[in-house]
Amino acid sequence: MESTRGLFSGAIVFSTIVSACCFSGIMIADPGEEPPIRPPEPPQAPASTTAKVVSIKPEEIVEYPKMRPEVQKLVRESLKLTALGLGYTYGSNNPENKGMDCSGTVQRALKAAGVKNPPRSSYTIYQWAGAAGNIRLARGVESLEDEAFQKLKPGDLLFWEGTYATAKRKPPISHVMIYLGTWKKDGKPVIFGASSGRRFRGKKIHGVSVFDFALPRKESKAKFVGYGPV
Repeated sequence: MESTRGLFSGAIVFSTIVSACCFSGIMIADPGEEPPIRPPEPPQAPASTTAKVVSIKPEEIVEYPKMRPEVQKLVRESLKLTALGLGYTYGSNNPENKGMDCSGTVQRALKAAGVKNPPRSSYTIYQWAGAAGNIRLARGVESLEDEAFQKLKPGDLLFWEGTYATAKRKPPISHVMIYLGTWKKDGKPVIFGASSGRRFRGKKIHGVSVFDFALPRKESKAKFVGYGPV
């Protein structure tokens, strides 16, 4: 969020990029769907009954009182979504579907926080956030204590690749979440988004929730790419 563009200016930059690409005959892919890291619960079970989520209050985040107002709003709107009991629903960005996917969840939170026209897919959100050169790469980093994360701030967007096949994307971004800050109860970092399989303090989550911020294991196909302000 510590960006010269500000919370409300990203859409202008992104629109310019899209216009330029379309004019030159290059179309930016925006499938608007994010497959889960693991297969979802059986489709015959309604998302409202299969949701297994965790919700916390903004005041439970250490950094919350000192956040900029626009970041506080993003955190509040994100945590409101975790209180709705939403499952993970592939291809959805609407709570009325009783669930949303990862990029749909982030898009919904950004809109609620006042961001104009945020993109729909993790890939286009990455392009949009990186339009001003603000993405900080952390590929190959094995610990959150690494200096690569020194500038990580609440409200920053987090990006992964390899959570599913994205051969035509360069880089192959496939997952996005939002960094919330440090949970007061245990002093560990927490993030917001949607997933089917990620965890929160040992509990397997299915839905729109708060999650542990943990880097993928070395043997995992999923890789953490980097982070950046809205």
